[in-house]
Amino acid sequence: MRTQVIWKLPYDKLLYYERKVDFEMSKVSIFFAEGFEEIEALTVVDLLRRSGIEAEMVSITGSLTVTSSHKVCVTMDKLFEETDFSETDMLVLPGGMPGTRNLEAYEPLMKLVDTFYENGKYVTAICAAPSILGHRGMLKGRRACSFPEFESHLEGAEVTHNSVEIAGNIITARGMGCAIDFGLAIVTAFQGKEAADALADKIVYQK
Repeated sequence: MRTQVIWKLPYDKLLYYERKVDFEMSKVSIFFAEGFEEIEALTVVDLLRRSGIEAEMVSITGSLTVTSSHKVCVTMDKLFEETDFSETDMLVLPGGMPGTRNLEAYEPLMKLVDTFYENGKYVTAICAAPSILGHRGMLKGRRACSFPEFESHLEGAEVTHNSVEIAGNIITARGMGCAIDFGLAIVTAFQGKEAADALADKIVYQK
């Protein structure tokens, strides 16, 4: 068991709170719809796998090949309908258009997001995707951020222009340029600041 951390930019400035979680078997599901933003999605996958965190790429399209908003085809690990999420610790919603709209239109995923939120498990989103959380009332009274054009959809949130915001079990990030910060925030949440610092050094991340 470790102490989980609340992460706020810059990521070396951390607020700690006690929440006993078994981080040794962390598992994260990243969801892919047609028109996803590839940097936002795959940067998270890359950083988590470098950290030894199980990161599974899940297609909501019914196909194991999903095409990004910039016509990059990516092969998934699993189809949504064939995936058991009972041992998943975190959901990640990448942005991109029409990817974000396609994620929100997929009702089985939205039911899963609601369940995770209600059970206090991590729900995270970047770029346009935090709008999904706003529409579902999950950001009320919380600090949150998103791509500028979608800030009006962060219903009830205290909107910031930080790269990343953590508010309890919700993590939001502004966009593609914040994808490394977003990924490091997730690593910090599961493995702590020291592990995230080491990873940032390893990838020669300079901010």
